[in-house]
Amino acid sequence: MKQKHKLSLHFIAILLGCSYFSTSLALSEREKSIKDSGQLRVCIWPDYFSISYKNIKTGNLEGIDIKLAQELASDLNAKVKFVPTHFGIFMKDIEQDKCDIAMFGVGRTKQRMERIDFSEPYLSSGMYGIASKSHPVINSWEDIDQPGIVVSVQKGTYMENAMKSSLKHAQVVPVIKHSQREVEVRSGRADVFITDYPYGQKMITNYDWAKLLTPQQKTQQFEYAYAIKKGQPEWLARVNQFVSDIKKDGRLLQHARTYNLEPIAIVH
Repeated sequence: MKQKHKLSLHFIAILLGCSYFSTSLALSEREKSIKDSGQLRVCIWPDYFSISYKNIKTGNLEGIDIKLAQELASDLNAKVKFVPTHFGIFMKDIEQDKCDIAMFGVGRTKQRMERIDFSEPYLSSGMYGIASKSHPVINSWEDIDQPGIVVSVQKGTYMENAMKSSLKHAQVVPVIKHSQREVEVRSGRADVFITDYPYGQKMITNYDWAKLLTPQQKTQQFEYAYAIKKGQPEWLARVNQFVSDIKKDGRLLQHARTYNLEPIAIVH
């Protein structure tokens, strides 16, 4: 009996060892690197209101993805290092390994999917317009598509293609910088600019002159997700696990409420 008992314990020890070895192998090379360095490098655009923005009064980074990046780092037993980027260069930054993941409300588009991989979505927003309260013609979203109306969009965003394909009468004028859209409207060179829910909230929160145009009918919805370098299926699976976890355990909803993003949070 003692001999059998010893053999049984030995067999259990082998199984446990194999299980530990398999778990180690299941870790992606990216996750191993993060654990070894103790640092999760996160690309952010630090000017995205409620998502990942630098508060000019305090100098601190704020927003839902700042908090969720810290949550992911904590889950990985690492500290987060934020790497500034913007929509014009973030894919290049990912490809050049300047960060492990991009977490700043990146829209999942087919064009981007050709270069980078995306997690499951966690936010979804339609389009909104920002016009001046003093504008004599535009008082609603439905007023936009008229002859002579100039619509400002940021070049390279999903709003540019959506507006070009949907507007039949208004003129669409792309600009390079997101802040230029506001300048165009304030100067009168444009009648309205197109944005998403988070940036629309920034405008009406911070500027007395801004008027939010909300469509009566839902516009095309765009999903926001986390982006990583292509060819990392294990790392993508781990990021997707994180997205699933924050939906189930309430962390996504908690941080969405903090930054007034509950209406666009995908919690199921």
